[in-house]
Amino acid sequence: MSRSRQPPLVTGISPNEGISWTKVTIRGENLGTGPADLIGLTICGHNCLLTAEWMSASKIVCRVGQAKNDKGDIIVTTKSGGRGTSTVSFKLLKPEKIGILDQSAVWVDEMNYYDMRTDRNKGIPPLSLRPANPLGIEIDKGKFHQKDLEALFPGMSPDFTSENFSAAWYLIENHSMTSFDQLKMAVMNLKKQANKKNEGSLAYVKGGLSTFFEAQDALSAIHQKLEADGTEKVEGSMTQKLENVLNRASNTADTLFQEVLGRKDKADSTRNALNVLQRFKFLFNLPLNIERNIQKGDYDVVINDYEKAKSLFGKTEVQVFKKYYAEVETRIEALRELLLDKLLETPSTLHDQKRYIRYISDLHASGDPAWQCIGAQHQWILQLMHSCKESYVKEQKGNPLLHSPLMDLDGDVHPSPIGHLSQTASLKRGSSFQSGRDDAWRYKVPQQVAFVEKLTKLVVSQLPNFWKLWISYVNGSLFSETAEKSGQMERSKKNARQKQNDFKKMIQEMMQSLVRLIRGALLPFSLREGELRQYGGWEMKSELSGQWLTHVIQTVRLTYESLTALEIPNDMLQIIQDLILDLRVRCIMVTLQHTAEDVKRLAEKEDWVVDNEGLTSLPSQFEQCIIQSLQSLKSVIDCKPGEASVFQQHKTQEDVCQLSINIMQVFIDYLEQLSTKPDGDIDTTHLSVDVSSPDLFGSIHEDTSLSSEQRLLIVLSNCCYLERHTFINIAEHFEKHGFQGVEKITQVSMESLKELDQRLFEIYIEAKADPIVGSLEPGIYAGYFDWKDCLVPTGVRNYLKEALVNIIAVHAEVFTISKELVPRVLSRIVEAVSEELSRLMQCVSSFSKNGALQARLEIFALRDTVAVYLTPESNSSFKQALEALPQLSSGADKKLLEELLNKFKSSMHLQLTCFQAASSAMMKT
Repeated sequence: MSRSRQPPLVTGISPNEGISWTKVTIRGENLGTGPADLIGLTICGHNCLLTAEWMSASKIVCRVGQAKNDKGDIIVTTKSGGRGTSTVSFKLLKPEKIGILDQSAVWVDEMNYYDMRTDRNKGIPPLSLRPANPLGIEIDKGKFHQKDLEALFPGMSPDFTSENFSAAWYLIENHSMTSFDQLKMAVMNLKKQANKKNEGSLAYVKGGLSTFFEAQDALSAIHQKLEADGTEKVEGSMTQKLENVLNRASNTADTLFQEVLGRKDKADSTRNALNVLQRFKFLFNLPLNIERNIQKGDYDVVINDYEKAKSLFGKTEVQVFKKYYAEVETRIEALRELLLDKLLETPSTLHDQKRYIRYISDLHASGDPAWQCIGAQHQWILQLMHSCKESYVKEQKGNPLLHSPLMDLDGDVHPSPIGHLSQTASLKRGSSFQSGRDDAWRYKVPQQVAFVEKLTKLVVSQLPNFWKLWISYVNGSLFSETAEKSGQMERSKKNARQKQNDFKKMIQEMMQSLVRLIRGALLPFSLREGELRQYGGWEMKSELSGQWLTHVIQTVRLTYESLTALEIPNDMLQIIQDLILDLRVRCIMVTLQHTAEDVKRLAEKEDWVVDNEGLTSLPSQFEQCIIQSLQSLKSVIDCKPGEASVFQQHKTQEDVCQLSINIMQVFIDYLEQLSTKPDGDIDTTHLSVDVSSPDLFGSIHEDTSLSSEQRLLIVLSNCCYLERHTFINIAEHFEKHGFQGVEKITQVSMESLKELDQRLFEIYIEAKADPIVGSLEPGIYAGYFDWKDCLVPTGVRNYLKEALVNIIAVHAEVFTISKELVPRVLSRIVEAVSEELSRLMQCVSSFSKNGALQARLEIFALRDTVAVYLTPESNSSFKQALEALPQLSSGADKKLLEELLNKFKSSMHLQLTCFQAASSAMMKT
């Protein structure tokens, strides 16, 4: 891992030499970012970290320890920069030692005690304070083996303090390479030391001369008395006097040295007290240090100090130590409570939670702080979820729609982790039925949708830390990521195994709350009454559109993927899969229902603009509407990993099939309504026809209103196209998107469409054929015409010409709308006319010769004119009509019949052209 800072560099130290425990100031560059960043400091190879005081990135103050090297580098090590280097060095001086009987101008610390956290120098015995180099010259040891010297000087020792001291051994071992001049200098040093001791002894004697003089006077007086009185007489008196002298000398000595001895005792007591304070200052200062470190947040330092104090004074019997250790325990207990409160605070990062758990564990707190934290985090997440719902429900009651882009929900400047609704995902319907909508609809986010996105974002942001905290609890890494505290890790794993079922219930409770809150907002009918009161409360003024449900499904899917990435067991997340399946089914149902409504609006926008094939835009728009609706469901129908097919349930298949049939039926019903609307309800301002078609009468251009017959023809033309193309294409798209029961949808729709087509066709034929058929009989018998008594035929009578003109008018009307409908319509018209003509011929009781010729002429004229539209039924009717007539007996009658027939065709050539064009067109096809 690369470091973020440069290695430390020491460029100066002040002072640059001194004895052990000298306070020095180190200066340099990149000396750490703080006290916690400083992890190593050595001077002359000795660890000085515990005495170091970090001042800034360029200054550190510490004390030099008892190093082995006389001179060495200053090495600083930090977390951010690693091990550093030094451009300067420090020289360690050896302190001058004072003998136990040497005079000194300062007070000598006989114990020489210095207590740090890792380095402890015990008291030095007085004999060890003798000079290490009595000769006072540089020691230059030779390369002699110790065993050889021991063999050379058996029973002797080179230690000058030993009773068996051997000067020769000492000189060979320490001065074998020393020059003679140096040895002479050593002799002079020894003489100086001897003279100094003699002078010192003499000085001390001078201070007590008065005592010696007094003792000498007493002894002289005793001697004189003995000489005068004799030995025997004064023996008792001498003894008494000697005792008096000694008592007086003792009293005088006590008087002289009482003050000095008192001061010495007081000094000894003070020195002992200072030694105790110095030696145990760690314990005495610990309560105050704990408070200071707690205020600074240096809990690691507090824990380390507490562990050290507990190991040193936890079982002490000294009352003073007990008192101070009790103060330490009081502050540590307060720290335990403080850390537990911080641990249970929400919100909190996973790093802080782990850190506080380790602190509490290291302080040997009772209970299981990790499990307490997991429980508190669980309750907090549940509270957040319900608070989120309550806030959106209240906002919905005051403001149903949130007028802001979805990606800016709740003022979040960061992109949503779940994504936002693409504007291009909207259904791109035809302009004929989209123009009435407000283009701003896509920016009006329903509260339920905003709530689901906010809720899932909350779960996705909080649950990972919750799950990772549990994983750390299970594997024991909460206490030591380096596995140093194996006991704590094993206890943690054991507790986790015991609480595994409880944690599973926590996860299940959160998943159930998440799913039920979403169901309460989007699928309230799927909740029980009691659950609805807790998780519902939304105002369902209108159901969400399929597009918003699709977005919600995508949001929940992404949430599921995020939770799966945490390696949460699938059985805990199955409830989310069930929710996704229900949302997918509901989205399909709602989309199909809304598609039916769109189809209704589509039919209302029929503009009756006819193209060259006799079609309006309605069939194409209907097909496009269905296709785009299915395309919008593609992501819903497609199964993501682990998802079940949306059509796996039989009831869903039936419902989807029925809704699809309803869409088709709605369109068919509206087609029928369009064909039967009153004339005043039809807008034909945009009506157009094929410019290449002959405009026989110009009625359509002169009168912009559509007749009911024209609407029937347009609808019939659309029905033909729907049957041959549109419904088949729609069925293919249903199959492509995995719909079940497509055959049933197609069959039912086709049957309904054919029924409508036949019904409308019969209405149109009745409207057009009845007037023509009804005019035949009055026309035949106009002017009291009688088949028994009539003149020689001179041509086709007017009634037939009028019937043909009416048929031509129907042809023109149909041809103007749709060329494909002409054969179908005219065939039925011809069938009706031929059937009526056959009936009339069969009703005549008898024909004269001229009457039979006239009837045959008119029947042939009609049959030959409409020959291209003859059907088996019409041929049969003409045949029956001819059979009712007498046969022509002479060739003259046949010739006359042919001439009159040709004359008719010639005179009606212009009118009959439409039939000839239709005949050639049919021959080409």
